[in-house]
Amino acid sequence: MRTEKEMFNLILGVANSDVRIRAVYMNGSRANPNAKKDIFQDYDIVYVVTETASFIKDEGWINVYGVPIIIQEPDKLDKIQGRDVDFENGYTYLMQFTDGNRIDLHLQTKEALVKEYGADKLTVPLLDKDNCLPQIPASTDEDYWVQKPTYGQYISRCNNFWWVAPYCAKGLWREEILFTIEVMNSYVRQELLTMLNWYVGTETEFKISTGKSKKYLKKYVDPEIWARLMKTFNLSDYESSWDALITTCELFSEIAPKVGNILGYEYNYTEAERSFSFIKHIKELPKNAAEIY
Repeated sequence: MRTEKEMFNLILGVANSDVRIRAVYMNGSRANPNAKKDIFQDYDIVYVVTETASFIKDEGWINVYGVPIIIQEPDKLDKIQGRDVDFENGYTYLMQFTDGNRIDLHLQTKEALVKEYGADKLTVPLLDKDNCLPQIPASTDEDYWVQKPTYGQYISRCNNFWWVAPYCAKGLWREEILFTIEVMNSYVRQELLTMLNWYVGTETEFKISTGKSKKYLKKYVDPEIWARLMKTFNLSDYESSWDALITTCELFSEIAPKVGNILGYEYNYTEAERSFSFIKHIKELPKNAAEIY
């Protein structure tokens, strides 16, 4: 596997030798001083170019980066699906190579640069032939810190959790497990994860990032809480799904009031208790029940 130094030498070597490329900068985890380094980190690179057409017309120029396992051109895929795309100001190549390295390479004109450079605070300049890169603050993951919820956001999340969670119970009673899995994964557990994220925020003064898809959440929560959270993903059969749903509700019932108390927001205990009781009631309903109550 090529080293980080070899990869940067290659990326900047291509830029230095090509007159069409006027500047280079980097986004992503390698621009984040707080991100843990590992072998799967990709290189999120932007080439500021005089134009994109010649690059797109003859794509043989990307062969210099290595032998690909697979390449994705998202802009091209968008176009063939009928979406509006602007090839003239930007184009992206996502490249996974056989040695394990990956480069996400975006071509960007100077016109697009003016609008976009520095919008992501995880930005590190690497090369500037024309002094076209504006001065920006040092790279920081501040934009990705857990955000303190407003009262309205908190109340809405709590209400939505207790409104949607009974859908899962109804799905399990009807033996529609795929429906339950969809609702659990897309809505109910997402509300729990959001609440856990806010709880972590309250514990860290809202000055940390839990990463994309909350991938660093484990680092900040109690191991017992984490173990219970993992149980909510076991939806392999009806018994496991019921256990997952009950565990999800129990966790939310514990974490949401703590978040509200710390932030000075009132938690609706009555709403929560009634909804949870309804879920438990559905769980005990006979399969041949003619009435709910």
